[in-house]
Amino acid sequence: MEKVAGLGRDIGEYIKQQRSNAKISLRQLSKLAGVSNPYLSQIERGLRKPSAEILQQIAKGLRISAEALYVQAGILDLPTGGPVADAIRADNSLSERQKQVLLDVYESFRKENAAI
Repeated sequence: MEKVAGLGRDIGEYIKQQRSNAKISLRQLSKLAGVSNPYLSQIERGLRKPSAEILQQIAKGLRISAEALYVQAGILDLPTGGPVADAIRADNSLSERQKQVLLDVYESFRKENAAI
């Protein structure tokens, strides 16, 4: 089977990294996401490029934002937000869920201050 170009491998590596960080086995994630074990394995190895719907299921299984997977897969553009938001997104010591919570809090403060 021929590997799909760049983004398929990137998203697969990203999913594998997130699964590893969450300490979830491939079998566990496939069950949580409702995706077959062989198909998930092919995604992680870059042999398949998942649809947005499958990415959403995987995100739920990993308990991360689907937006993070969409950006990684090239479905969405990286959100803007300036250097603070970029620094939060770039911090590999935070989980995707922690990053999203920090970004939400940061944006709420910015909106509150803009209203003053």
